[in-house]
Amino acid sequence: MERYHAALMKEIETFAQQCDRKLALDTIYIGGGTPSTWPDHLLLDTFGRLKSMFNIQDQTEVTIEVNPGTVRIEQFELWKQAGINRISTGVQSLKDEALHKLNRMQSAKDVYFLLEHASKVIHNISVDFILGLPGVSAQEWKTYLQEVVTWPIKHMSMYFLMVHEQTPLYFKVKTNAVRLPKDETVVQLYYWSRELLDTHGFKQYEVSNFAQTGWESRHNTVYWDRKPYKAFGLGACSFDGTSRFQNEKNLMKYLEGASQGHDVTIFSEDLSIKQIRLERLMLGLRRAQGVTWDTVISGLSEAEIAQVSQQISMLQEKNLIVDIDGRLQLTPAGLIVENDIVARLSL
Repeated sequence: MERYHAALMKEIETFAQQCDRKLALDTIYIGGGTPSTWPDHLLLDTFGRLKSMFNIQDQTEVTIEVNPGTVRIEQFELWKQAGINRISTGVQSLKDEALHKLNRMQSAKDVYFLLEHASKVIHNISVDFILGLPGVSAQEWKTYLQEVVTWPIKHMSMYFLMVHEQTPLYFKVKTNAVRLPKDETVVQLYYWSRELLDTHGFKQYEVSNFAQTGWESRHNTVYWDRKPYKAFGLGACSFDGTSRFQNEKNLMKYLEGASQGHDVTIFSEDLSIKQIRLERLMLGLRRAQGVTWDTVISGLSEAEIAQVSQQISMLQEKNLIVDIDGRLQLTPAGLIVENDIVARLSL
């Protein structure tokens, strides 16, 4: 940890020295891995250095990802002193058995401990849940969510379970060792969950994200707005507005390069006009505010515009998309199949 910390600080310092001014930071996000296990003295050192290199204000949104079961009570006050004012925690489920099948060793008891003690110190708390976990019945999900809306939280992310190839879960599903709930069941639970969250003041502002008014994630909004961001550390990805970059993913190579102040970028990509349009479309349609017609037809020929318009008319007939004052917005049914809709509109 000490060696990685030193390399990470060197990478950040090298970047700061290349800037022509002391940059003002709107958001800071400490994520990836389990940063809640970062030793206290290293975390404090990080923020001491960040404050010397950048302009960090009280209103800067500073988030740390926290895994339940990895924190001590005294950490919350220390984080607050460092400047952290937002916690994002991956609850995923309140059914221990379902979590253990996914190799997550946390328990519901860990979640309650975290919420009880963290909420006394840091008031902006976000929780993540996975909808469609095997072994969690529809009634259990509803019971859990009815409890969650009473928690001292400001934000909730609700994701559909994704089964990636060659993962342990993938093979368990293939061999019927694990049975996934039916798609129809998951979709109905999504509709039900949206209504419950809305009733309790959690407004949907993105396909998977719900927040009380004024507590939307400013950091994630940067991604959805395609604004520039700079990321540091092993495998970190950055965006400058036109190009994307990724850091070295091999730990030893990263440590060696970053500690010497070398560029540790291993991949970069200049986005084409077609890619930019597709990103704007995909990221825009994920959000409640939708996208403008200009975004949809940007860079297209007359023939392509006609083709896209025909697709949109068909999507409107199926009640998957609506046009409100010149902005195309997905309906609740459309949000569920957003990827398919983007594929239809990408040329």
